Amino acid sequence: MSSNVFLIGPMAVGKTTIGKQLAKRLQLKFIDSDLEIENRTGASIGLIFDVEGEAGFRDREEKMIAELTALNGIVLATGGGAVLRERNRKALRKSGVVVYLCASVESQLERTKASKHRPLLETQDRRAALQFLLEVREPLYRQEADLIVNTNQLSSGQAAKQIARKLQTL
Repeated sequence: MSSNVFLIGPMAVGKTTIGKQLAKRLQLKFIDSDLEIENRTGASIGLIFDVEGEAGFRDREEKMIAELTALNGIVLATGGGAVLRERNRKALRKSGVVVYLCASVESQLERTKASKHRPLLETQDRRAALQFLLEVREPLYRQEADLIVNTNQLSSGQAAKQIARKLQTL
């Protein structure tokens, strides 16, 4: 198994929650790329989107992913749109095992219903927004994935255990 595990997938599939448990199980360091951007800039992702637009945020994200994928011994939860840039996909591919966490749009809706910190969901029709994002991004998630885990019916602990088990066979 590679010394790094990278979690990709849309928002609200459990990348951060599962990632923390997986890192503990594998005795690796956990890092969330979005949280790292917020910590270093002192600004929320929403504010970065407001001030710099999505392109500005993606530039920051690309630099962060380049830096983080150069590390060893980490579980990295990426932002849902990290796969949109080829440089990010290449960095993830060459530096670790890529795990695509997926869930239905219904699950994502349920998990984000109280969230006010998701810039791409600041719309009247959250279902349509989530469906659109999935249609655009899912082919990229699948293309990059070494493993695919559906989190719809799994607790975060069950998902972490399942991923750890599957990683042993790679």
